[in-house]
Formats: sequence, C-alpha cells, structure tokens
Amino acid sequence: VQLQASGGGVVQAGGSLGLSCAVSGRTLRSFTMGWFRQAPGKEREFVAAINRNGGSIYSNSVKGRFAISRDNAKNTVYLRMNTLRPEDTAGYYCAADEDPAIATIEPEYEYWGKGTQVTVSS
Repeated sequence: VQLQASGGGVVQAGGSLGLSCAVSGRTLRSFTMGWFRQAPGKEREFVAAINRNGGSIYSNSVKGRFAISRDNAKNTVYLRMNTLRPEDTAGYYCAADEDPAIATIEPEYEYWGKGTQVTVSS
C-alpha cells in the first residue's frame, strides 16, 4: 500500500488550501483515513479522520475550518483547509488504518505517506 500526499504550498493567513492523498495498492474502501501534521520542533498531531462510511472527526484546533472527504472511486482522500492561520504551518501526512473504527492516535495507522508542506504567512 502506498500513500501520496500533494497540494501543499504557501498561502496567506485567512486563505484556503486543499490537500489530496492518493492511495494505491489496495482499494480506499479498505481503510479509515487520517490526516496528521507536524510543525518544526513539535510532535506530530492528529488533524482529522474519516471512516469507511464517511463519518469524520476533527481536532479542536481545526474544527469548523477544515473538512475531510473521500472519493472511493478515485482512491483519494482530501483535506480542505479554510481560514488558515500561521499556526497551521506544518508538514501534513495522510495515513491509512485497516480498523473500521476512527482513530486519532498514530499507532492505530498502519500505512503512512510522505508529508506535504503547508506554510501560512502572516
């Protein structure tokens, strides 16, 4: 299984950005999917997750601003990020979990992609 995240870039505070995570090797329907992020000098943290039925959860820091979605036909998961803040600056990672229950901790996720960098300027 391979995960490829894309869509990162530089955006001004208050702007929007969309990330994609393409899954290959197995059908996306097999997984609960999550997004995590890691800022310089900080530990990686949970951002959002979506289960096989489309149910989703978010960290308190992004709730109401970010939206996770999935397109099983395209084997791709998305993270739409609105009203971005400088503190959202981080490397963003997508991950896949074979357990159907939504998880917010890293050890629950078996597969990880390389990160895509998001930089929000003030």
